[in-house]
Amino acid sequence: MNTNGADTSPANSKHNDMANAIRALSMDAVQQANSGHPGMPMGMADVATVLFSKFLKFDPAKPNWPDRDRFVLSAGHGSMLLYSLLYLTGYKDMTLDEIKNFRQLGAKTAGHPEFGHASGIETTTGPLGQGLATAVGMALGEKMMAARYRNVVDHHTYVIAGDGCLMEGISHEAASFAGHLGLGKLIVLWDDNEISIDGKTDIAVGDDQRKRFEALGWDTFSCDGHNPEDIEKAIAAARETNKPSLIACKTTIGYGSPNKQGTSGVHGAPLGEEEIALTRAALGWEHGPFQIPGKILDRWRAVGTKGARHSCEWKKTVDEMPADEKAAFEFALSGELPADFDEVMANYKRQLSEEQPGWASRKASQEALNIINGNVQNTVGGSADLTGSNLTKTEHTVPVTPEDFSGRYVYYGVREFGMSAIMNGLALHRGFIPYGGTFMVFTDYARAAIRLSALMEQRVVYVMTHDSIGLGEDGPTHQPVEHLASLRAMPNVNVFRPADAVETAECWELSLKAKKTPSVLSLSRQGLPTVRKDYSSENLSARGAYELSSASEEAKVTLFATGSEVTIALDAQKALEADGVSTRVVSVPCWELFAQQDADYQKEVLGEGTAKVAIEAACSFGWQKFIGNDGVFVGLDSFGASAPADALYEHFGITSEAVVAAAKGQL
Repeated sequence: MNTNGADTSPANSKHNDMANAIRALSMDAVQQANSGHPGMPMGMADVATVLFSKFLKFDPAKPNWPDRDRFVLSAGHGSMLLYSLLYLTGYKDMTLDEIKNFRQLGAKTAGHPEFGHASGIETTTGPLGQGLATAVGMALGEKMMAARYRNVVDHHTYVIAGDGCLMEGISHEAASFAGHLGLGKLIVLWDDNEISIDGKTDIAVGDDQRKRFEALGWDTFSCDGHNPEDIEKAIAAARETNKPSLIACKTTIGYGSPNKQGTSGVHGAPLGEEEIALTRAALGWEHGPFQIPGKILDRWRAVGTKGARHSCEWKKTVDEMPADEKAAFEFALSGELPADFDEVMANYKRQLSEEQPGWASRKASQEALNIINGNVQNTVGGSADLTGSNLTKTEHTVPVTPEDFSGRYVYYGVREFGMSAIMNGLALHRGFIPYGGTFMVFTDYARAAIRLSALMEQRVVYVMTHDSIGLGEDGPTHQPVEHLASLRAMPNVNVFRPADAVETAECWELSLKAKKTPSVLSLSRQGLPTVRKDYSSENLSARGAYELSSASEEAKVTLFATGSEVTIALDAQKALEADGVSTRVVSVPCWELFAQQDADYQKEVLGEGTAKVAIEAACSFGWQKFIGNDGVFVGLDSFGASAPADALYEHFGITSEAVVAAAKGQL
């Protein structure tokens, strides 16, 4: 084959027919939807055909078989490539009707692959580069599980990535990380077509990608992306190395389209009926829209059924494992918590209520993790080069190294976005519960991956310390102001801001139990006195908000606060009560959980008929749902400043005196 036009020669006719089935389905589905991206599926059809028919270990009848190879379409705009492959290889829930319903409401075939919509979609992709980074997490998960269960974990992670994926900054973070750890079972197939949406890639980028990846510790290869023998040779060579591999697959975008191939015009728009007819003729594809001849479909279905032997052999190996090892392996894959987890956490809370430590909540988090990591064996911690500040490492979490993957702690380096996407990959791989830390302000860097955690309903815990102006002298670049509000605006994320060690333990417990929701723990740098002095077997933080301190008589004022400002609210309560103003304090560790409570409970906590003041060392956005239009917010709707924490709270008026004045001003 050549890359200058469609190949109509008899050579490799079986392969050509199989690849052209992908091209035909892709251009037909995009045309019917009048929306989509036909160019990449048509250009990478040969590469995908070789990968699936010659190398990929999978079983459509058992789509979640734990030792399957993972296939990630990082260039998610080319989703019809994946949907075509799933239909052709026989995944039961990817029917021809779903292909015909591409990009329509309720279809499994969304515009970009969405995890959970259909079997065989390993991760949500579309935000370019994140698929590659998530795949790094999957490859890391494979290495770590193999270190524990070597006989039953042995699979590859394959990625199809485009020029856009490699331009995104996250590709550098992820590739650098993978190269450092030597994730040799990670193979990236780069769709090297030199076309982006705006035109030829040379208008924006001139990188030598092979040299770049080699500098990052990868092996690199190249192939003619339309020559099946060349493709097979390159993948086989990549499988033999002990480094991650990049294969530059030289392709023509929109391969087979006489007038549009090789141009940006075929990237993100239907070919049009006339051009599709010309493409059918050029490819020698004599079949109507969505028609796959029986012989060609049979070849593809044979590719799908051959994986059954591998999955059956694997199950036999698992069944022959020693009983305790098999039980541990299956329990890790289940994602469940130990049977005594609740009891362990209850005992720890009782201890905290008795000892009443004055820890910063970041320290309280570490102490809770010491208990958790001793009880939950499949937690995997980490930090983006802030281990000593985030306090995410405990006595049970030995570091992962290039030589030893049996550990439970990952040094992610200064790669906040990459870390977060890699944790998504670890969670999707199964076998681990990942958590990782950085400063709260750098959720800005991690946000796109946090969003995918939420969209994919993955249990990933983000340990975000230095949560306010309370971090002090590092100044406004490091002081989060709008971050709590912006994260609270994101669907399916639990944002926790605990007030003391007890609430911190409760928030950790809730984070680990939320199997379909990621969590953000917003934790203080400065010390916080224990405010939950009376032991409660109930996890009060699970209510999202609760009355921490009641009024001496019928309340006239309700004070709402989170985190470090709960102490300010309690001091203000004392002053108001001393002045004869009966006041109650409500701690609000998690807005999202409070929103899930019944209306009667919410009404009780909100304290209808009372004057209301909210206190938080962050911006006011969103607090109206607690205090209404007539309430007063004590916080800051500006950036912070560089000074000691106490001076900053005084400077910005986040004090008990200001709270007292705000309350009295409403009475």
